[in-house]
Amino acid sequence: MDGREQKPEKVIEVRDLVAHYGERKILNGVSMDVYAGEIMVIIGGSGSGKSTLLRHVMALEHGTSGTVKILGRDPAALDAKEALDLRKKIGVAFQGGALFSSMTVGENIMLPLYEHTVLDRTTMEIMARLKLEVVGLAGFEDLMPAELSGGMVKRAAFARAIIMDPKILFCDEPSAGLDPVIAAALDDLLLRMREAMGMTIVVVTHELESAFSIADRITVLDQGRILLTGTTEELRETKIERIQNLLQRRTEEEIVDPEEYLERLMGERSGERARL
Repeated sequence: MDGREQKPEKVIEVRDLVAHYGERKILNGVSMDVYAGEIMVIIGGSGSGKSTLLRHVMALEHGTSGTVKILGRDPAALDAKEALDLRKKIGVAFQGGALFSSMTVGENIMLPLYEHTVLDRTTMEIMARLKLEVVGLAGFEDLMPAELSGGMVKRAAFARAIIMDPKILFCDEPSAGLDPVIAAALDDLLLRMREAMGMTIVVVTHELESAFSIADRITVLDQGRILLTGTTEELRETKIERIQNLLQRRTEEEIVDPEEYLERLMGERSGERARL
C-alpha cells in the first residue's frame, strides 16, 4: 500500500474522436473519460456536437478516426454477438420516452426482457413492477402510455432503461419539455437511481439548472471540440469566455467573412444543381 487514492475505473474512454456527416466535420478530436459511478453531463450550444458524441459513446455510430471504448471494449472491433452482449449492459432513456403506444406500460418495460432473456412471464412482470416502484410508478403497469402525463412517460422510460440492471445509463434531454417542478423531480430520481443501483450515468442536456444539480462533472462541447471537462465549481470559475457566455446566456455576435460565405453559398448551389 502506497497510501495513494485509487481512481475509479474508466467505463468510457474516448480518444481523438473525429466524426463526419458527409463532408461536414461534426466532432474534431474529442477526448474524454467517464468513471464508474459518476454522473457525466454533456452540454453545449445548438450544433455543438453533443448528440453526435452521445450516439458514438452509445456505440450506435463509429467515428471517422479515433477510438471509443465502453467497459474496456472497442465496439468497432466487435462481432455482432459481442456487440449485442455489450449493448445489454447499456440502458438508454430517449428524449421523448419512446414508449410503444399499443402496449401497456408494463409491456413496454418488459420488452427488453422479451428480446434478450428466456425468463417466464411471471418473473418478468415481477421485475417490471420492481422497476416501476424504483421510478415512483408502482401500480401503473396496466395503463397505456396515452394515459400518462409527460413526466410519468419519462419515468416509465427510465424503468424500461434499467430493467436489465445496466452498468451505464444514457439519457438524452431527460427534462426537455417539462415544467421546472417535474424536471427537478426527474433530477432527484436520477440521483436516487445512481445511488440505489451504482450505475454510471451520462446525460446530454441543454438545461443548465438540471446539469448543475446532478453532475459530478460536466463536459462542455463547442463546434465539435471540448472546451472543458470539470466539476460544477470549475465551470463556474473558468475564464473561458465561450463557457461563461453559455452559463450567463450571453449572445455572441457571429463574424462572417463575406468571401468565405459566398464561396460556401456557390458550392451549395452547385451541389443542388448536380442533384437535379
